[in-house]
Amino acid sequence: MCIHISSEKMYKTRIPSYSNTMEARISHSLFSYVTISEEDEKWQFVCTDAGTTEIPPYTVYPPNKEGHPQSHKSVATGRILNEYQLIYITKGQGVFETRGNTYAVSPGTILFIFPGIHHAYRPQHDVGWTEYWVGFRGPYIDILQDEGFFTPDTSMYDVGLQNSLLTLYAQILDQLRSQEPFYQLKAASYVLTLIAEILSFQRKTIQYSHSEQLVEKAKFLMEEHIYGEINLNAICERIGVSTSHLNEVFKSYTGMTPYQYFIGIKIHKAKELLEKGDQTIKEIAFRLGFNDQYYFSRLFKKKTGISPSHWTSFLYQSPLKRTLLDG
Repeated sequence: MCIHISSEKMYKTRIPSYSNTMEARISHSLFSYVTISEEDEKWQFVCTDAGTTEIPPYTVYPPNKEGHPQSHKSVATGRILNEYQLIYITKGQGVFETRGNTYAVSPGTILFIFPGIHHAYRPQHDVGWTEYWVGFRGPYIDILQDEGFFTPDTSMYDVGLQNSLLTLYAQILDQLRSQEPFYQLKAASYVLTLIAEILSFQRKTIQYSHSEQLVEKAKFLMEEHIYGEINLNAICERIGVSTSHLNEVFKSYTGMTPYQYFIGIKIHKAKELLEKGDQTIKEIAFRLGFNDQYYFSRLFKKKTGISPSHWTSFLYQSPLKRTLLDG
């Protein structure tokens, strides 16, 4: 995923430049604003921008204002947009101001911005935060608002740290960057799924046990840092438990240790990257945090039964052959 901070430096060298896209990059940041065509508008729902930024403590917010459109620059002091936005805060603290009210923002908070409504948000200066966002507009989304699926009366959602949301933000940003045929339709479908997930989390009445919450938070943090090395001490510090307790609870709920789970999601991501076919095995290994490509190859084969160099050809074999090999 291009939005993971640990891979940012390497990923900058691979991002192409598009004639109808304004992309900006700063330290720990990636975002994209796209020009909407007449054909795009016919879908009645377009995705206009998306990105992620990690704001360290004592950083002027927003950083790199020159990289954003004029209408977006005054987010810290107050602005009015002509689009909807969903901002997901996964780390840090801050405030959100809208319609005369001020709210405290903490990890796991979604801010729902509505067009034409004055608002402001910013991280706490001595804390900072990590944010993911997407902007969108169109008659279809206006109809959903008119039907009462969401209203400006509810501009904050406490959804917690959810891997599924992180994945959707990454998929949206990937579509805006790639601009493959019908990318707007694909991006819009991800935005609708994102909205559905947020409303679903809000409506759920089932309360997870404390242990289940710990496991989900640990999974989220590992997914967010999939391109780096696992730091169990840092994860435990973030969620407020000892390493021995997390290991015990995690294994009881998943059947594996946190380290085994982390390796598993790295291998899954490696499969996705191999299927795209635009990077070498060495590049994929280094991108996923493996300093030794041969160790990566041995680990991949141990987990999948297929070497990385043969993975793509394996996918195109007949279902019967794949079944026999998987068995």
